[in-house]
Amino acid sequence: MDLIYIFDLAGTFVFAISGAITAIHKKFDIFGSTVIAFVTALGGGTLRDVLIGSTPVGWMLDTNYLFVICGAVICSYLLLKPIQRLRKTMFLFDTIGISLFTVLGLEKTLSLELSMAIAIMMGTVSAVFGGVIRDILCNEVPLIFRKEIYATACIFGAFVYLIFRHFEVNYHLSLIFTAILISFIRIMAVRKDWSLRV
Repeated sequence: MDLIYIFDLAGTFVFAISGAITAIHKKFDIFGSTVIAFVTALGGGTLRDVLIGSTPVGWMLDTNYLFVICGAVICSYLLLKPIQRLRKTMFLFDTIGISLFTVLGLEKTLSLELSMAIAIMMGTVSAVFGGVIRDILCNEVPLIFRKEIYATACIFGAFVYLIFRHFEVNYHLSLIFTAILISFIRIMAVRKDWSLRV
C-alpha cells in the first residue's frame, strides 16, 4: 500500500475525529456528529475536485474513506475523555494532516495541467475548507478567518513545494520537507502567538 495513501487515510481519520468532537461538544446527536465528521474530513477535497472538474470526487471511488470516518465517529464516542486528554497530540496530527492535504491538493491540480496559482489555491482548499464547513455548520467563526496562522502556512508551504518541483527535486523528499515546513510554521505560530494583523 502506498505510503501517501496511508497518510491520506490517517489525515482523514484525525479530521473526522476533530469534527465529531466538535459536534459532541455542541450537543449534536450521532447522525449530526457523523455529518460534521464527514464534512470536516472530506469537505476540502470534495470542493477541490468539484472546482477542478475531477468527478466522481475521490472518496466516491474508494469506500475506505467512509469506513475510516465511521470508525472515527465510533472512537470519538467511546474514547471521548482519553481523546480530550490528547489535545496536543490531536493538534499535531491535525497540523500534519493540513500539511499532507496541501501537497496532495497541489499534485492533483497540477496533474490536470492547471496553473500554479490555481494549484496553490486548490492545495489550500484541500487542507482547510473542511474545517471551514465544520465551523459554519457548528455556528462558529471559521479558524482561517481569524488572526491565527493557519491557511497562510499552507500557502507558504505550497510555494516552497512548487519551487522544489520546478527544480525536479525528488518527490518524496519534497513532500516530506514541505509537510515539515508547514507543520513547523503552524506549531511555532501557536507557541509564539504569531498572527496576521486584525
